[in-house]
Amino acid sequence: MNDDFSDRLQEREFRALVLEASNSGDYPGAIALLDCLIEDNPDSAIDYNNRGLMYFYNGQHDGAIADFDRAIALNPRLDNAYNNRANCYAAMGDLASAIADYDIALDFNPTNARAWVNQAITYRELGLYDLALENFDIALVLGRRLQGRIYAERGRTYQLRGDWNCALGDYQRALEARSSHRYERRVKAWQEELLAPASA
Repeated sequence: MNDDFSDRLQEREFRALVLEASNSGDYPGAIALLDCLIEDNPDSAIDYNNRGLMYFYNGQHDGAIADFDRAIALNPRLDNAYNNRANCYAAMGDLASAIADYDIALDFNPTNARAWVNQAITYRELGLYDLALENFDIALVLGRRLQGRIYAERGRTYQLRGDWNCALGDYQRALEARSSHRYERRVKAWQEELLAPASA
């Protein structure tokens, strides 16, 4: 019993270190820690998914896809693995594969707000603005924590579609939601881009 408790405690400490490394941008360090966790538990779909995410953040798309594939092989219903693999496909320019994986993620978990947002962004990249807007509307109902990001991305979609008033309204909502500094800078840049012709 003590060995089991000790193993669980060590695993919990490893996971805390993975999170710390990831949050500080030390993706190679997080990958090394996840290697140890996977060595101890080679059937953990979640650990493969997490390591795939670290590979993705580190720009190692082939390693990311391999780990997402392994996670899905171990747990074919792991919606986050499909969402993460879709993000990787989108970053690689394979938007059709990305859309397909987002669809699977949403089939398994229709409340996955991140998948709705990510698929909407991909639709927007394809010029499918109406589909993108539908996804953002669904995500707004589901993802209160992501509200600032959703308003920002929906505003960008309105802007690209030519609905400038809707875009400005969503940009204002995004700024009021106080999302991350990264999104705040992005929204302000989009606002300036939108307003630039009017002030010229």
